Amino acid sequence: MLLLWSNFSFSQHDPKALKAWQDQKYTMFIHYGIYSVLGGVWEGKPVSKGLSEQIQAHAGIYSDTYAKVAKRFNPEKWNPDSIVSLAKKAGMRSIVITSKHHDGFCMFKTNTTDFNVVDATPYKRDVLKELSEACKRGGLRFGLYFSLIDWHYPQASPISSSNSDYITPEHVEYNKKQITELLSNYGPVSELWFDMGSQSASESKELRDLVHRLQPDCMIGSRIGNDMGDFNVMGDNQEPDYTIGVPWQSPASFFDETWSYRSWQDRGSEEEKTKEKLTSLIRVVSRGGNFLLNIGPKGDGSVVDFERDVLLKIGKWLNKNGEAIYAADPDPFHITFKWGSLTSKTNKIYLHLLETPENGQITLPGLQGKIKSVAVLGEAKQKITFSQDQSGVKINVPAGLDVHKEFKVIAITFVNGYQVPPANIVALNKEEIVLNSPNAFKHYSNSGIDYNTRYQSTVKESWTLKAIESGKYIPRIYYSDQEKNKIIDLELNGKVSVVSFSDGTAAELPQSGELNWGTIYLSGPSGSGIDGFPGDIRSVNPEQSWGRNGNQSWTKKAEWKNNELYTLPAETETAVYVMQEINSTADQTYLAGITSTDGVIVTLNGEILAKHNNPFKGAKLTDVILLPLKKGKNQLLVKYFNGYKKDITLGISNNLKQQVYYKDLPELTMEKGKYYPFSWQLNRPLSPHTTLGLSNVSLKIHRK
Repeated sequence: MLLLWSNFSFSQHDPKALKAWQDQKYTMFIHYGIYSVLGGVWEGKPVSKGLSEQIQAHAGIYSDTYAKVAKRFNPEKWNPDSIVSLAKKAGMRSIVITSKHHDGFCMFKTNTTDFNVVDATPYKRDVLKELSEACKRGGLRFGLYFSLIDWHYPQASPISSSNSDYITPEHVEYNKKQITELLSNYGPVSELWFDMGSQSASESKELRDLVHRLQPDCMIGSRIGNDMGDFNVMGDNQEPDYTIGVPWQSPASFFDETWSYRSWQDRGSEEEKTKEKLTSLIRVVSRGGNFLLNIGPKGDGSVVDFERDVLLKIGKWLNKNGEAIYAADPDPFHITFKWGSLTSKTNKIYLHLLETPENGQITLPGLQGKIKSVAVLGEAKQKITFSQDQSGVKINVPAGLDVHKEFKVIAITFVNGYQVPPANIVALNKEEIVLNSPNAFKHYSNSGIDYNTRYQSTVKESWTLKAIESGKYIPRIYYSDQEKNKIIDLELNGKVSVVSFSDGTAAELPQSGELNWGTIYLSGPSGSGIDGFPGDIRSVNPEQSWGRNGNQSWTKKAEWKNNELYTLPAETETAVYVMQEINSTADQTYLAGITSTDGVIVTLNGEILAKHNNPFKGAKLTDVILLPLKKGKNQLLVKYFNGYKKDITLGISNNLKQQVYYKDLPELTMEKGKYYPFSWQLNRPLSPHTTLGLSNVSLKIHRK
């Protein structure tokens, strides 16, 4: 496994190109193709099942019948310059359009198939070519959506209920030819937004390398698979409420039911939709992401009036408040505010008022820095008063500031920067402190082989050390066989050192009490992704049904033993759950082995200890897990996920050698009351999205 990982080391983009992509913040997404002609209707009836851009699959249309729809595609009202003009008036900085969706119809001239807009339609014009040129004229960046699944390609897997159908080697080569055309014939492409399909790690890498070779500054979305993307694409319409440690983007549709044009869609109120999508834009940017908002033009090429009007309303708001969005940094605080969200820049903090603050006052705890001014963006006459002391800043919001009619932004300008309380402060005193995964501040991404096997990965863990007394401190780091040969970047106060888990001193793990391993219970299989559990994991009663709807039961497996492997038949995208109680006569830590197949989550007493997938699709994986057992009853609950194999192999071992390793690190000199940022992450990981896998690592620090 380690040799495989070394062959897939990740090369990051030019930081300037990456920052230019991140600074856009707001992009137009366009779902447009021959499905737009149908408008969600087949044989005179609305097709309510599924998304309208996938109507071929959901309406059960034969491929030759569907191909004939191309003869009806003649978008006389499509005007690329008007699309660019709309995007600019909406405040968007780039456009991403579907070059090819799952149906395989190409909205560009290609030599790979005649199923394209020039050869198969009466329109006879290259939609992508004309839009790319319009973007260049209008000063917008141009990006492309590309479906890795192609239902029209003869060597493609048959349409299934999964959006992660297997892509054959022939299909991979076919896609690469089209990608080569797109990156060679249409000028600079700011991003390639891949979608769906399931490739091997080597195939995803080859495609990534092809893109970077043809256009080094083209950003690749994570749905290329196998963690090869330059930026993380969130789930559709997802607004994460956690810290993401990589560049990311949130794709949003006007309506959850569809991305392409649906003639019979109930569109509701323009005002409510404007508020909804503007709220999403603000929240995504405040958390450090880019917002990709989709429109679905009609078959004739015209933009739906409702969508156009909402975009223009958002654009009007951005004309006044854009400085709080474009090139903005995330919310510097690590707490939530009921009244809204924050963005920031070097000498500014922007308060986005989405609700009226309680008692007309906003409190920003711990905020320090000399304030030059406080003002409402775009409303110079509106006076804002404030007060400031050691506890922070209080902003008095005028009673006449109506945020329900229009969201307001209050800008706080500082003379020479500002400081806010850091996250996860750990006090260093005379007692020994322990830093480990359970008490870390997590920085997340998403990792996975394909769309259906993604999970929330942890890419960095951090703490803020605060010395109660000045002096020297001695750090010692511990790890297990699970982490052996891994290398991490250890950061303290901006200085990074490389630490290898390869030459530590072995130490016996002390056993302070006796253990009694109870009966093993099994639940499932049931449909699932890697993430999540069907029921409460904090206290499982195997005598009762489990799951949010009480639809899963536990089976006592009296014949199952520890230190044995068991194989169960499994369907795709399912999981089984194994629970075993461990009684300990004392608080102690104990190393156990967990054998799994495609993915696993290991929990103890409701706390997740380890979570990962099987990135190279090996027959099985074995984890060494350090269990922090408490005195009395403990519940070990393990989720075993199956992606595409025909069975699940599982087992729990309790006969491992109880041994860990430690390394002494250089002593630390710290001043009383000063904050010292501290973190660790993998050194040269497979990709920025690769999960840490450092659940057994701990750093102990004591005063010299």
